[in-house]
Amino acid sequence: MIATARPDDALRRAYWREQMDAAYELMQQFQRYPVAECGEPLVSLQAAAATAGVEMFFSSTKFMGKSPRLFVLREGLVDSVLAIARDMNQRGWVLKIEDGYRTRAMQKDAGRSPKNFDLVLRRILWETGGQTPTPAFMLRRITAVIATMPKIGTHMSGSALDISVVRARAGKDVDRGGPYLEISELTPMASPFVSAHARRNRAAITSLMQRHGFIAYPYEFWHYSQGDVYAEYLPQTGKTGRYGAVDWDPQTGKTIPLTHPEELLNSLEEIQIEIEQSLARQPSRRGV
Repeated sequence: MIATARPDDALRRAYWREQMDAAYELMQQFQRYPVAECGEPLVSLQAAAATAGVEMFFSSTKFMGKSPRLFVLREGLVDSVLAIARDMNQRGWVLKIEDGYRTRAMQKDAGRSPKNFDLVLRRILWETGGQTPTPAFMLRRITAVIATMPKIGTHMSGSALDISVVRARAGKDVDRGGPYLEISELTPMASPFVSAHARRNRAAITSLMQRHGFIAYPYEFWHYSQGDVYAEYLPQTGKTGRYGAVDWDPQTGKTIPLTHPEELLNSLEEIQIEIEQSLARQPSRRGV
């Protein structure tokens, strides 16, 4: 099915291209930023919220429709998350954790899952007027919204959270201009294509998160982190990141730094195969 072009499609395409290019360049800066892993363990956010008596929600969906989500975070960040949740409760909001820590296998799968891959490819076909991307170009676009190596995948550091915010009485999401995992020109935090109301909500949530040390990734309105390369580079603290990509022992909570964190999780050859398979699934080569 071919979508009807909107009057401002040219502006939307230009904005999407500009933002995705900027996000990719930012990822290159993150890749070069220093990390000195502190060895802090991962602990359960669900258990911490229950013990503290703080109302929080946790996504009931499976990661990529397959595996349970891992709602664990570095131990030193838990009190900040509980404080965020309390502040939201006072506003009549409930913090919903959509995603937390990811293993290497989970992050690799995130970059190749049909759902995510098809979403990104559709946007590229829309961006390019139907031109099939090279694996290198596809990698650039995926990297902007789904980290393609452990060094820049802060979910793998146990220091990042994807969140939504729910209105306690209504039980509905606070309007941020799109649902969690919206992949479009609406995704960047400062998108001019969301309503003024949604922009105010994004700003209010980001301000609240920042008061407790969690820094927003500027190209996704749901991603916040603390103590990692994103959270130290973006505000230019000058501090070395203390949380790097790690393996996790769920029995002990101990973390082990990953070897070769700058290696791609999915090779260009694997991405080429995914492009071919995704094209076969696309309803229209002209995108959406």
